[in-house]
Amino acid sequence: QVQLVESGGGLVQPGGSLRLSCAASISIFTINNIAWYRQAPGKQRELVAGFTGAGRTNYAESVKGRFTISRDNAKNTVYLQMNSLKPEDTAVYYCNFEVFKIHYWGEGTLVTVSL
Repeated sequence: QVQLVESGGGLVQPGGSLRLSCAASISIFTINNIAWYRQAPGKQRELVAGFTGAGRTNYAESVKGRFTISRDNAKNTVYLQMNSLKPEDTAVYYCNFEVFKIHYWGEGTLVTVSL
């Protein structure tokens, strides 16, 4: 069973930064498909950033240039660095791993961008 635990969310002012972490209960060294999603109130869950294999990454248009996904295989942890945050970035952020075609989700961490 794969367990994912997100952390690092909180309240931040517009223009501020946060770094989210997703700690996995398994080795992530061989896992290619890892992603961050978010779900804002009243909206569908959407892809924010992800690894797609061979070191490639992809980002939602709304976060390009502001967010960066990274990973530390030694710590079995994936990060999402979020800069220049906007109120519309307010959401619960989830990490997602695909392992042998099964998707695993964490419980999420809430990010609120507000004055």
